[in-house]
Amino acid sequence: MRFDQLPNLSTRAATGCAIALGFSILVSVALDNILLAVVLLCWLAGAGFREKFNWLRGHGVSQSALALFALLAAGIAWSAQTAEGFRILGKFADLAFIPVFATLFRRDIDRKRAGAFLIAALLVTLALSCLTRIGIVETGYPVIGNTNEPEVFKKYLTQSILMACGSYLFALLARGAPTPSRRLIWALLSVASAFNVTVMLSGRSGQIALAVLALLFVFQVWRSKGFVLVAGVFAFLIAGIIYGYAPDNNRFTEVVKEFKAWEPGKGMLTSTGQRLDYSLNSLAIVREHPLIGVGTGGFTAAYAHQVEGTNLEATVNPHNEYLNLAVQLGIAGPLAAVWLFAMVWRHARALPTALERDLARGLAITFAVGCLFNSMLMDHVEGLFFAWSAGVLFGGYDPVRMRNEAARQ
Repeated sequence: MRFDQLPNLSTRAATGCAIALGFSILVSVALDNILLAVVLLCWLAGAGFREKFNWLRGHGVSQSALALFALLAAGIAWSAQTAEGFRILGKFADLAFIPVFATLFRRDIDRKRAGAFLIAALLVTLALSCLTRIGIVETGYPVIGNTNEPEVFKKYLTQSILMACGSYLFALLARGAPTPSRRLIWALLSVASAFNVTVMLSGRSGQIALAVLALLFVFQVWRSKGFVLVAGVFAFLIAGIIYGYAPDNNRFTEVVKEFKAWEPGKGMLTSTGQRLDYSLNSLAIVREHPLIGVGTGGFTAAYAHQVEGTNLEATVNPHNEYLNLAVQLGIAGPLAAVWLFAMVWRHARALPTALERDLARGLAITFAVGCLFNSMLMDHVEGLFFAWSAGVLFGGYDPVRMRNEAARQ
């Protein structure tokens, strides 16, 4: 091998590992970290930085992701918990990989390969979860749940969010399938994934994500004036989620009961009650530090101080990304997150295919809504899934198309 071939080989290796992440994100945290390290090292060895940076200058999604990451890095400067600040910054490091992924996925064939790896992981997860539910597969890695909660590779909350995204992906593939047989296959997989989220798993966040994505899909189908049958299936799924798909375990009714029973400051040991307490106390911290927050990594100490002397338990996570960022960075934190999701939605119009445009909008709305109930950008699997998906999709970003679309409006 000649030395001048190293940059090209390094870029190819980085792209291959980035493609493999499509499978590993759903399967193994350890493998994720290994692949991310190789991606970064090989991307740096691939050189061509001037061309990469020139392309990224007009890349709004990458810029907004880096802006949020830079804000978190700056927040360490005024944090009283410096070591914790660097640890928390590491949890958000996936944001800095978005421009790396985007430069690696500029070829259409690589984006398709990445999608194939993701689909493979979704299908393996779905199959094992269903087989566990009916008792064919016993508990033991990769099955970490049981027949009542058939978790595969990840805990039920994470699996439900990923499978909701999978259901939406399969529905879009059904919409664009070239033959009736393929359309039927993708539609059945979409319904099976939705069934996994609504009936097999108890993750409310995934169920909310599925409902939001179903509404988005129905709107997209309505705009295209076709595929009424598939849209009807999703409308039915929404009704099932709202009115109760399990008569003896109506989860949304349970949420309402928990909400009515909640009393501020009483320390209610219910999922809904705890989240309401987290929100109320986090807002109190934000009111005391509205401009710059308590600094990156300062949430745990600030919250512990806030609930000191009360019946409330301390927490390291408010289960709301916007409040998590607001406590640490002030009002600029959640605004930066909203801006990131807005850029994903807005710049989706510059992607080359209808499938990619719709997937980007689905990604934006899933995380914009999901961050109301979980710290999804800070959580490893969800945060990496967002960064990887955004990088893959916006590898096809075309600034000329963006300008032309803007001119038409």
